Amino acid sequence: MATTDQTVSGVPGRYASALFELATEHKATEEVGRQLQSFGAAIDQSEDLRRLVRSPVFSSEDQIAALDGVAGQLGITGTTLNFLKLAARNRRLSALPEMIRGYATLLSQSRGEIAGEVTSAAPLSEQQLSDLKAALKSSLGRDVALTTRVDSSILGGLIVKVGSRMMDNSLKTKLQNLKIAMKGTA
Repeated sequence: MATTDQTVSGVPGRYASALFELATEHKATEEVGRQLQSFGAAIDQSEDLRRLVRSPVFSSEDQIAALDGVAGQLGITGTTLNFLKLAARNRRLSALPEMIRGYATLLSQSRGEIAGEVTSAAPLSEQQLSDLKAALKSSLGRDVALTTRVDSSILGGLIVKVGSRMMDNSLKTKLQNLKIAMKGTA
């Protein structure tokens, strides 16, 4: 497999690093990671929340008020909630998904793991996730901490990203490749 170098950089990397340092000081790295993952999943599932995070039309006060409501429903408190509000106050919510991925990478590195992301058309079962982690561990020689995303537009199969390597085995990509191949023979 190719390199699995995982660095966090740019504005999202700086925010993720600062949050990781703060969470380490408070001995809350795992809890913050869990809360961020929960918020990231909510962004993936809610078009309204995605719009709130991405759109510059909303004022930071409106974003903070909405974050308070969403955080209450998701059980996000303390350091994580303060971080989300800081990102909103500084007009950086649009970079939040990258910040969450950066934090997950730092958390994985602190555990001696490699961070990865798997995208599927439907939610994966615990057994499927376990099998995928085992296959990646045998290929990479290290444990892989996977975050999951559901994207029905891929139709089937999986897209797995680990470090700088991506394996796209989605039905959507296979159909696109078939379409390109058929155009080439006509």
